[in-house]
Amino acid sequence: MTHNTLRQAGYWIVNGRSSVSHLLRMCTICRKLRGPAQVQKMANLPKEGITPAAPFTYSSMDVFGPWHIKEGRKELKRWGLIFTCLCSWAIHLETLNSMGTDAFINVLRQFINRRGKVCELRCDQGMNFVRGKNELNAALREVNTDSVKNFLATQDCDLIELKMSVPSASHMGGIWERLIRTVRSVLSGLLEDHAQQLDEESLRTLFTEAENIVNSRPLTIDNL
Repeated sequence: MTHNTLRQAGYWIVNGRSSVSHLLRMCTICRKLRGPAQVQKMANLPKEGITPAAPFTYSSMDVFGPWHIKEGRKELKRWGLIFTCLCSWAIHLETLNSMGTDAFINVLRQFINRRGKVCELRCDQGMNFVRGKNELNAALREVNTDSVKNFLATQDCDLIELKMSVPSASHMGGIWERLIRTVRSVLSGLLEDHAQQLDEESLRTLFTEAENIVNSRPLTIDNL
């Protein structure tokens, strides 16, 4: 088209086709607009996601929130803690009253009591939280991981250390990040009529309803 436009304008260039092609290859904008689409190479699935095991044997966790609840005349913050099964993508939701070590151990104990022992637990380093990012990062830095490891040892779990993603690499936790988005979309509908009068008991109830809705989804797509 470029060569034809030059000829219509009255210019006849010797070896015009090759000259125009050479100039177009040297043009950065033309290379961007005319370049072929790149194909993203998918990495291998983690072995934890394809190893047959009981639900939540290989799990991940992440914190999201916060939500504001009413307790009398006080307004308090509550966070959500999601545990994701790396094999079946089932979720388990709990509420965190604070971001301290004791609160986290209590929630982890509730999770293990209900879902069974954990062999591996993955998490990020708190650099990609959706809301309250700075506050959550500052709180997570205060968590004593040695206390968490000691508690897991007393529970006869195989977990020796938490497998953490590198900083600022949210793509390494794509499984639980995607499910956090799903949970948020479910909670948005549930909180539509209750956000102004939410207390702690109501928040826990809505979390269990959201967990039930997400875990009721089909595991595969029916193509029949």
